[in-house]
Amino acid sequence: MNRTTLSLIGAATALAAISGVAALTGGSSDDAGSAGKAATRLPVQRSTLLCPTPSTSDVSSTTYTAYTPKRDGVDAKDGTAELLPAQNAADDVTDPGGDGKGDKNDKSGKDGGKGGDKPVLPLKEPGKPVTTDVSSAGAPALIGTADGRFAPGWTVQQTTTIDAGSGRGILGTACTAPDTDFWFPGVSTDRGRQDFVHLTNPDDAAAEVDLKLYGPSGRLKSATDESITVPPRSTLPVLLSTLTDQRAESASLRVTARSGRIGAEVQAVDQKAGSDWLPPSAVPSSSVAIPGIPKDATSARLVVFAPGSDDADLKVRLAGPNNSITPAGHESLHVKSGMTAAIDLGDVTKGEPGSLLLTPEGGEGPATPVVAALQVTRGKGGDQETAFIPATAAIERSATAADNRTKGSTLSLVAPRAAAKVRITASAGAGGGSPVSKTYEVKGGTTKALAPPRPASGKGPYAVTVERLSGGPVHASRMLELTQDGVPMFTIQSLPDDRGTVVVPEAGQNMSLLNDD
Repeated sequence: MNRTTLSLIGAATALAAISGVAALTGGSSDDAGSAGKAATRLPVQRSTLLCPTPSTSDVSSTTYTAYTPKRDGVDAKDGTAELLPAQNAADDVTDPGGDGKGDKNDKSGKDGGKGGDKPVLPLKEPGKPVTTDVSSAGAPALIGTADGRFAPGWTVQQTTTIDAGSGRGILGTACTAPDTDFWFPGVSTDRGRQDFVHLTNPDDAAAEVDLKLYGPSGRLKSATDESITVPPRSTLPVLLSTLTDQRAESASLRVTARSGRIGAEVQAVDQKAGSDWLPPSAVPSSSVAIPGIPKDATSARLVVFAPGSDDADLKVRLAGPNNSITPAGHESLHVKSGMTAAIDLGDVTKGEPGSLLLTPEGGEGPATPVVAALQVTRGKGGDQETAFIPATAAIERSATAADNRTKGSTLSLVAPRAAAKVRITASAGAGGGSPVSKTYEVKGGTTKALAPPRPASGKGPYAVTVERLSGGPVHASRMLELTQDGVPMFTIQSLPDDRGTVVVPEAGQNMSLLNDD
């Protein structure tokens, strides 16, 4: 086919579509050389969330809470939001190079591991959460979709309580959006830990996934060079210690999808200090905020990884209620390229809530991006419980934490640089009530920890939405605690921006599409 024929086909196609296709560059046909019109920020039309398999323990239970905030400019009629069980592709988690086809006799999910079609947590209206309780043993991973009025800011919280045995404690996580690249600093292949990375594929084609571990001396030697296949609309847990023969107390995991997209979260089980979910770190950055260290933390272990080709030299600061200080003996941290660095900060907060800030040390040349996470422990001896706080991106507009309780919820806000003003809104409860909003100021370089507002006359779990109104960047997290038999069980969820809106360029015709170049 010659060039002229191709041009005619292209012209015909462009003419047929010109009324329905937005030209992302250029102006109208009357002024093709004019600058593009201003972009508009609009609510997203579709959201996807993935919830990992909560637990296989026979003494566990899980609460799911789903919520979409009310938003201006959203069609008040159309839309749905619900989750469906994923297939369980786990036939042998000790075989990372397996074919990913699963075990036909597996009973860990509904319908004998084959998923199901009964929707979970369907929303009826924005602004009101829905909740359900299930026995975790046999509960499947969930794949969810929200569209129309339920898509902007849709949030699902999964909170599991394990009463006894290995992993005793609260495991909480906000269900995550699928992506192709994740970093998990803070994982472990040590004998005292069992860390599983849960891979969930929401799409109708298989995903090929690479898992790479990095310890204090660099890449841990892999037991296999094969990628992992995650079948369509399935979930697969992989035990990290089966990926390598090397043991590392603190390591960093990179999860990369060669094809397709996945959700990824790490379930970390410590034989002595309980368990929790370790969410992915924010994308590599030269400045990092880790918000919401509890005031009664008995120990904190910082894990940092430098994924680039250069070493990173970082200044370590603790942003407390009144100012930022340098932790004694930990003024700076040197992280070698491709290696994981870890330091024990002890009871760094000294009885006051705080957040950890990592910034580049002074010097010439560009700053090196890093990923980071903090393992936090409360309690002592046999009454310890652990949780993880990853480096968290700033809230651009709003972020939501679902499943807040009347007691035991603490919201932490840190403004690393300039002061900021935020509005915090408590939704109606799952059992009724009215929303309540309050405005707060966070001074630059400080952390504000507070009990979030509660709905008026509300009953049941409720959601809390944080909106940045003005000022500098704000990073946030929410702690949910429940003391049981003397154990200070708790979990912490970071609150990155909910990406409920998207920038849409102004549409315009561009007749230059018809030019024969």
